[in-house]
Amino acid sequence: MQRLAGKVMIVTGASRGIGAATAAALAKAGVTVALAARDGTKAAEVAASIGGTASGHACDVADYAAVEALVNETRSRFGRLDGLVNNAGVIEPIAPIADGDPAAWARSIAVNLIGAYNAIRAVLPGMLLSGDGTIVNVSSGAAVRPLEGWSAYCSGKAGLHMLTRAVALETAGQGIRVFGFQPGPTDTDMQVPVRASGINPISQIPRENLTPVAHPAAAIVYLCTAGADDLVGQELNLRDTSFRARLGLY
Repeated sequence: MQRLAGKVMIVTGASRGIGAATAAALAKAGVTVALAARDGTKAAEVAASIGGTASGHACDVADYAAVEALVNETRSRFGRLDGLVNNAGVIEPIAPIADGDPAAWARSIAVNLIGAYNAIRAVLPGMLLSGDGTIVNVSSGAAVRPLEGWSAYCSGKAGLHMLTRAVALETAGQGIRVFGFQPGPTDTDMQVPVRASGINPISQIPRENLTPVAHPAAAIVYLCTAGADDLVGQELNLRDTSFRARLGLY
């Protein structure tokens, strides 16, 4: 993965799970990674465990000013910004629509959709100016499949799916590489409330059948390389056999 050496990228939701694993995998490939999370202390701890030039930052993606400040700080410190992994997300609230908390529902959309927009809005002008940049939006099968109790999560990820397509349309031919990526049910802390809820088939998946975080991390790193240039603008699913073959996951 030396093709990524020297690049600078931001990973949101990087204090745990897929975000932390992706940040570590990118750093191993030679990328300088800025790890962003609402829990800045935890993000800094993960960055310290990665070592090298990795850095941790407190950032609530639902707050555009905070995201813009992180982007400006990263560019100022390293002189460039080559990529963004839009991974920050929440599964809650898990509840039927008729029983749900409207404020919690709105907060989910604020993180899962508006937060992703905020990050893209903050990085995109600079990428367009340089004529180069990679954006990976971590989506979900829930973007195209309604699931009981997940109306907020499904709606946010459906919006993110369309946002990926909108970015691809508006930046075509301008050097921007944008992807949607569906990792599938993965063995992360997000699965704890999912399994506790007992709602919909996802909560019934045995833990041993969940995808290890190393697999989606490897997929995201791959999407950041030139090897994925023919996939730009698409939403990739880790369960797709042809995509897994590219990653060596048979």
